[in-house]
Amino acid sequence: MHTLEQLRTGQLQGTTRLDLSAGLSEFPPEIFQLADSLEVLNLSGNRLSQLPHDLHRLKHLRVLFCSDNQFTELPESLGRCEQLSMVGFKANCIHTVAATALPTSLRWLILTDNCLERLPEQIGDCVALQKLMLAGNQLRELPTRLGDCKRLELLRIAANRLSLLPDWLLTMPRLAWLAYAGNPLPEPFSTPHVAGIQASVDWAQLRIEQALGEGASGVIQQAVLADGRTVALKLYKGEMTSDGSPLNEMNACIAAGEHPNLIKVIGRLRNHPQHRAGLVMELIDPAFRNLAGPPSLASCTRDVYPAPLHLRLPAVLRLASGIAAVAAHLHRQGINHGDLYAHNIQWREDGQGLLGDFGAASFYPADDQPASRALERIEVRAFGVLLGELLDHVPIAHAALRALQNQCVGDDVLSRPGFAEVSRQLQHMTP
Repeated sequence: MHTLEQLRTGQLQGTTRLDLSAGLSEFPPEIFQLADSLEVLNLSGNRLSQLPHDLHRLKHLRVLFCSDNQFTELPESLGRCEQLSMVGFKANCIHTVAATALPTSLRWLILTDNCLERLPEQIGDCVALQKLMLAGNQLRELPTRLGDCKRLELLRIAANRLSLLPDWLLTMPRLAWLAYAGNPLPEPFSTPHVAGIQASVDWAQLRIEQALGEGASGVIQQAVLADGRTVALKLYKGEMTSDGSPLNEMNACIAAGEHPNLIKVIGRLRNHPQHRAGLVMELIDPAFRNLAGPPSLASCTRDVYPAPLHLRLPAVLRLASGIAAVAAHLHRQGINHGDLYAHNIQWREDGQGLLGDFGAASFYPADDQPASRALERIEVRAFGVLLGELLDHVPIAHAALRALQNQCVGDDVLSRPGFAEVSRQLQHMTP
């Protein structure tokens, strides 16, 4: 984190990224001294409500974060920044987005946890848009022209006031990661099909040990049960995340039931002293590790894999088969994972994989109606992207796997195979 003193004394001259959180209520004019170099500007965690009308003087600005401030409108000066491709205004009080506030160069727009009731139809002019995060607003409908954003791949519309998913949304050619839980949709789309674990674990039965990690939705700790078993405890924060409500994640984990490629849920936590919600789960073997890291500012919708990474074909085939099988298991129950990414997969060198993180999960009717088929095949595209990434790290070409991958990412949504067919094809393939 930088300081105002560094900025004002010229110590940051030539920097390409500025991170400034200092209780600011006004935009420091000294930032314009960095106009010849600044590409990423992070002003999150201040008390700003306006940006200067001549923000476009920052001629190289590509990324702007202004989360956790006091904006009530998306500043119109953004629309004049020709290079601006990523805009983040999470957790403000924004109720108005003018058409002129949207740079046509946008690839990634974050307006999570605001007060939006509508978006302008002119968002359809942002033809490069790949990632749109709108969870935790008051949207009653989506702008029809959003359908013109043919490159859109990730859409977060959970926890709004949407009463339907428009037909055009389910035909978008590149949409792969969709989260819509927590809207007043018809019951099969909004009610968890909780047929999974119903057991509970009392807080008094747990001895908490070390922390294992923390994500957007909660904190994971190692714990020991009264019977001596070492387990993992996930305590949910109860706050809005970029994907939606953490409590919806908990319900989806329970509804998912058991599968060899899921982390087993032992029970729901009860009687926490601060009344926090939580799940007790099996502890993952330390031989498992994350398959990849989440997308970067540059990659936008693509995970970042460690380099160099060379995967063996038998391990990739086993991993792909396991993830396809668990996805088929989820969709048979009308559960859309919504975030089927390598960074949500734990894997071992032998190809065994575990799919986790249900923060973007949504529900739909588990029948054969067109909407259900389309929702499954939107997630099939996410699997196809994952399979393509895995194959890119295999030194040996595999024609059948590559052909299946191409089927999964085809632009015609309903022409893609369902997960049962994908799983069947994978089971019959040999390295």
